[in-house]
Formats: sequence, structure tokens, C-alpha cells
Amino acid sequence: MRRIKIEHSTMYEYPEPVQFLKHRLLVRPREGHDIRIESSRLDISPKYSIRWHRDVYGNSVAAVDFHAPADRLSIVSEVIVQHYEERPVDPVVADEARQFPFHYDPMEQIDLMIYLLSAYPQDSARLGQWLRGLWKPGGNIPTLELLDAINRKIVDEIGYEVRELVGVQSPAETLERRKGSCRDVATLFIEACRFCGLAARFVSGYLLSSAAVKDVASTHAWSEVYLPAGGWRGFDSTSAQHVGGEHVAVAVHRHPQAIPPIAGAYLGPEKPRPVMHVEVRAKRL
Repeated sequence: MRRIKIEHSTMYEYPEPVQFLKHRLLVRPREGHDIRIESSRLDISPKYSIRWHRDVYGNSVAAVDFHAPADRLSIVSEVIVQHYEERPVDPVVADEARQFPFHYDPMEQIDLMIYLLSAYPQDSARLGQWLRGLWKPGGNIPTLELLDAINRKIVDEIGYEVRELVGVQSPAETLERRKGSCRDVATLFIEACRFCGLAARFVSGYLLSSAAVKDVASTHAWSEVYLPAGGWRGFDSTSAQHVGGEHVAVAVHRHPQAIPPIAGAYLGPEKPRPVMHVEVRAKRL
């Protein structure tokens, strides 16, 4: 077991006081058999009230209402987690799913349907061309071999970049530019899996070290694929590795653009735009 401390600080500076509307925060890690929260602290300014709830995906969501105008918004999250998965483990796969293609159990397929639907259906033909060298419809290949091959192909062909712009590139745009951020390559992996008929979802969270990307500890994004008998297994498309003890998941969703750490709006002048400062530190205790 490793203890990990995560400090995530976000500050917005405005040219004059503005009225903040409701904000949604996704900063609390997902707890389970592998991760337990030992302590957590959330400091917010200006004056506010907060209500926690779980969304349809089981993510812990903080809904924040503000009570006074201000020219600065500060949100600081500090969490200590206990991580019980020291290293990536070999995924377990049911015998009937070891070879691809396979069919999900009808009872599971009902719940997996939203993770099988493409978020970018207009890119389907482009994805098919890109995957042609790995798998052709009608052919057979070991399931894990296919997933690892897709992951490796992304790392080999798509250059990693730190991209501060809001939003996610479509798979076609990432393939055209041949570079993208962690969330862009995760999206490409997810859509490639869905093209093949594999249930996949987007994960946002934190990365403990620089093993996967050139940055030091940072917010990060990766993918999970549902494998019969193995459940949701993580794949990091910035490193072609399976997800393990260096990854701390915060939120999951079917659509890559749906779970930013902080989302909200304000009433005030449109320009000049507020200045944002973000600092993330994750270290092993």
C-alpha cells in the first residue's frame, strides 16, 4: 500500500468583481477496493455553500453556490489516499472473451450500451482506415493483444503535447495533427475500441509521477475498457501502459468532454477574460 497526497489549486482572477453562478467540482477520488480516502480538505473563496452528491456514474460531485461577488475565485483541494494497487496487474478475461471478436453477456450489454455508442460517429470511416492494419472485420485476434496494439499504435504515431485549450480533439483531428494531449489520445483510444465493439469510457484523475508523460505530477486522463470477468481495466495512451498504482481516478464518463475538474459560469464583463492559475502536486508519502 502506498499513501499519496494530492494538492490541486485553481485560481481565477477577474478585472472587476463578478457574480459567480453555481459551480460543479470533480476533485474527490473514486473510492473502491484499490483506493481509500484517508483525509480530504476543500478550501474555497469567496463565501459559499456546498452540497455533495453522486452522479449517475457514481462520481462524487460538489455543487457550490456563492454568496458574494468577488474579483478572485480560489479552489484548493487537498486529499490523502491509500492506494492498494502497487503496479499494473495482468487483466483477467473470461474464456469466451479471450479471442476477439466476442459478445458481451446480454444482461451486461444493457448496462454497457452507452459505452458502446460513439461520441464522434462522423469519424467512423477515418478510424476504420487507421485500424485496418491491426484488425479487419471477420478476423480473429487475442482481445488483450488488440487492446495493447491500439494503445501502442497511438503512442508510436501521436506525439504528446500539453494543450491548455478547453475541450477535446476529435479522433480525426488528432490523427490529422498527429499530436494531442492526454485527453485527446484517451479519446482516440476509446473511439477505436467502440469502433471494434468494445465498451470503453473516459477517466479523469491524477498521475503520481512522470512515468507516463513528460510533466511532473499532474491532472491526467486515460481510458477504461470493460472485459468480461475482469471488469473495467485502465489503459494509458500517453505511455502504452496498463493503469496501476501511479494513477488516481477522480471521475468517469461516456463522453470525454463531460468531466472537467471545475465547471461553472459567472455574470460579468465578457472581456478581458479572467486569468487562470492551476497548480497540481501529487507525491508519495
